Amino acid sequence: MKIIEYEEKYLEDVRNLLTELEEYIVSIDKDGLDQVHPLYHEKMALLDLEEVQKYNGKCYLALEDDLVVGLIMGTIPPYDEFDYLDYKCPKRGEITELIVTAKTRSKGIGKELMATMEKYFKNEGCEYVMVDVFAYNDNAINFYKNRGYHARMYNDIKKLD
Repeated sequence: MKIIEYEEKYLEDVRNLLTELEEYIVSIDKDGLDQVHPLYHEKMALLDLEEVQKYNGKCYLALEDDLVVGLIMGTIPPYDEFDYLDYKCPKRGEITELIVTAKTRSKGIGKELMATMEKYFKNEGCEYVMVDVFAYNDNAINFYKNRGYHARMYNDIKKLD
């Protein structure tokens, strides 16, 4: 297995992985609010890659026998004036996507992708890494906890009758 920076020739692989992730999220969504929109496959990868470009980020791919089996995307977003009013604002990186295809999970690929992104963030002067995790994704929550991440905020939801 090797980790490389994203190359445009892998766009369809990125689309497939992101769609696989979204389908998984839909399958565990107890609220039934997530969806795989008909345009998701075509557009989401482009939107994510545009955000990576805009915010000094990276997209790394995990290859096994020249097949893309995982990806991680991260950005280094700027702070705005509102952030500084109530927050010290140390430089941070944000992991926006992490997926390892179901066929190759539990082989250390996600761990390698995380290490690669964390190294990039550290080299860019980031002091922290942030990641949003879907509340019902117990596998992801445990994965991040095992790497020293912890919850800082909670986003509660209630359906109104």
